[in-house]
Amino acid sequence: MISAGPHRRGKAVAGIAAACLLLVSLGVRWPGVAMYDSVAQYRQVLDGAYSDWHPPIMARTWALLRYIHDGTAPFFLIQMVLWWGGLGAFAAALAARGRRMAAACILAIGASPLLLGWATVVLKDAQMAACLVAATGLLAHYRLRDASVPGWAWAAIAVLIAYAALVRGNAAFACAPLALAFVGWGGVRRPIGRAALVLGSILAILLVSPAINQRLLGAAADHADYSLPVYDLAGIGHRAGAPTLPGVPQADWRRAERAHCYTPFFWNPYGEPDQCGFVGDRLMSHAGGGLYRAWASMILVHPLAYAAHRLAHLNANLRLWTDPDERDALPPVNSEPNAFGLGANPGPAARMLVAAARWQAVSPIGWPVTWLGVALVLLWAGVRGNGGQVRLGRALALSAACTSASYAIVSIASDLRYHLWSILAAALALVLLVDAGALDPRRARIGGAVLLAVVIVGSAARLGLAAPVYTPLPTHGPPPPGARP
Repeated sequence: MISAGPHRRGKAVAGIAAACLLLVSLGVRWPGVAMYDSVAQYRQVLDGAYSDWHPPIMARTWALLRYIHDGTAPFFLIQMVLWWGGLGAFAAALAARGRRMAAACILAIGASPLLLGWATVVLKDAQMAACLVAATGLLAHYRLRDASVPGWAWAAIAVLIAYAALVRGNAAFACAPLALAFVGWGGVRRPIGRAALVLGSILAILLVSPAINQRLLGAAADHADYSLPVYDLAGIGHRAGAPTLPGVPQADWRRAERAHCYTPFFWNPYGEPDQCGFVGDRLMSHAGGGLYRAWASMILVHPLAYAAHRLAHLNANLRLWTDPDERDALPPVNSEPNAFGLGANPGPAARMLVAAARWQAVSPIGWPVTWLGVALVLLWAGVRGNGGQVRLGRALALSAACTSASYAIVSIASDLRYHLWSILAAALALVLLVDAGALDPRRARIGGAVLLAVVIVGSAARLGLAAPVYTPLPTHGPPPPGARP
């Protein structure tokens, strides 16, 4: 019989290591880094005028935190406590079972420069990931030792997942499968039934979120949801060689095409007044049903152009066939310039963190497509056993896969930060399932070969075979008279 003493010591060591990593993270990036979105939300807090283009749940919470302290510091502290609290709970639970190597791997994942660099930015993506890892770590604290989860822990998990679901527009794709797996799928066992539950839950979150944002949180409707049909309409029109788009004068559309406004990297040019905003504004003037009817009609009339547009964007988003310098991969070193004193000037340690993140970003372990592949392989090969560790690993793999796969249809931009949770969740699932011996050897070998092929393809692209996906857009000046609605 193995003595419990070493396991208790291992649990204590894991907890102490997580606490030390928390203190180091706070010291390296204090008081947190503010990006453009962070500054925009803080401006809403100061003005008391909230909109739903950025998640109002974050702005409303920030307004409460101002009673404690101004600026990014309170949110940054909360993010790091949730991040390292969740990972520390994971590691301690594994160490308590004698799985010290797995525990060390969990902490190493949290300390990886690319993930930690993004987690230390006061931003909705980091908050979503921090909440979900804290919820998962809290559940792991009980499930990995086959203990019942007390009511207060379930309540905390529910609050964390609910906040995560509201703090990002597409968080439903991560939160719905994770929450359903946590509660045992309501007894549903067949894959088709579980898929129906996931899709129904995602749809419910997407339908309910606007009402919560606007009625409960008092945010004005800013119609961020219009950006997806605008981007898809522009992409379909570009790919199909359409003479124009619904409601857009032919002269304006030809002008936008001559200026190379369309890019598979992101929708942004159509939202910028000094670039191609004259097209975006025209499309958005068909508010509500008119815009969505035009969107559906263009997809039905030009399905191949729509598919080509979405696949090109998915490639940019997952970073498979791209050049090594694709934009928006690295966590920022400096905060966005602002008049509110948000963020701080980086020190040498912060610069070293981001420099290390650069090497990780250009390697296969920094490509979202690699981790989508890992998640899918784990779901296919992780069929052995059904203990708490295995079920938790499968839940994380499913959440990661659903999150990254959703960008095939709902994404409008290719920032790496959108994959913070999916990369983290897939990496945690890999540790849990490998440590538990849950992988079928034959399926694991086949999956490994497929992943190797993905790495070879991505590496070939970065050695010069792939043209840049991101191309800088020139400033086109103000729109012509009468172009705006």
